[in-house]
Amino acid sequence: MDLLTDLFKDAGLRRRLLDVRQLRTDRALRFPCDRSVGFHVVLEGTAYVHAPALAEPLALQAGDIAVMGRGCEHMLSAQPQIRDVPVQTIALAANEESDAPGEVSVVSGAYQLWNTPVHPFFTELPPWFVVRAERTARLEPLGLTVSMLASEARSDALGRETVVHGLLDILFTYLMREYVARRGNEVAGWSHAVRDPQVRQAVAQLHEDCALPWTLDTLARAVGSSRSVLAERFREAMGETPLAYLRTLRLQRAMRLLSESDRTLEQVALAVGYHDAFGFSKAFKRAVGVSPGEYRKRDAAERDVPWRFRADEAVGAG
Repeated sequence: MDLLTDLFKDAGLRRRLLDVRQLRTDRALRFPCDRSVGFHVVLEGTAYVHAPALAEPLALQAGDIAVMGRGCEHMLSAQPQIRDVPVQTIALAANEESDAPGEVSVVSGAYQLWNTPVHPFFTELPPWFVVRAERTARLEPLGLTVSMLASEARSDALGRETVVHGLLDILFTYLMREYVARRGNEVAGWSHAVRDPQVRQAVAQLHEDCALPWTLDTLARAVGSSRSVLAERFREAMGETPLAYLRTLRLQRAMRLLSESDRTLEQVALAVGYHDAFGFSKAFKRAVGVSPGEYRKRDAAERDVPWRFRADEAVGAG
């Protein structure tokens, strides 16, 4: 079970390629990135990120990567102060390139979320984190991907767009791995839990089929552990019990099914392990804030919003 890919799928993660941007000192670029995870890779020059979660502009040198863990409107500029600088909003269409030369070159990637995830992996993501050029160079696969992306982004070779799309997906996955590695050494949570082999095995079992009538006993037997040992290790690593994690996982999967299928509420409830629609609806509203029916109506209405993606643009689709 590839846990990270499974999380991306349940969260409805879809790619938008923002392509290469040339930053000029006489203007700033505004990125309206609600419900997304994204990044900026500086190819040349020095760029600055301006965002509400940052106490001061975040300076990025060539080779640095800024990762936005929580969707927020932010701005990118070639100078640290933008108080009197005109701001230009990026076009919603992918692959639009600046027609004017600039002093700073940046490749950006945004991964829109079809819904607002409730899974701890996403709720634990920081607003921003940075992978500096020297760190990138030490992480050989990541460094190689950045180098290939920089080279391909500057070229006009046949198939360039396809290659850049693929490299962005690879880069995004490596960045999420880097986050898991950093977070896993710090505090309890999903990233810490998957570093424990037995807890990771238990998590994988739940992801494999969250609709099964799991109990602590059946889960412990599935991973070859005693009930008490698994309960202690899971809570210590994850910060919650296995069954609490299972409830969140079921609701995250239900959000995807409500968005991407025509199944009835009863069918969705059964598909994620609830015995009836009533119990499912109650748990869903408690966690998400609206009933499953209201969620589905809201989701359908939002499909006309420009940033929404078609199903075939899902990461890993096709």
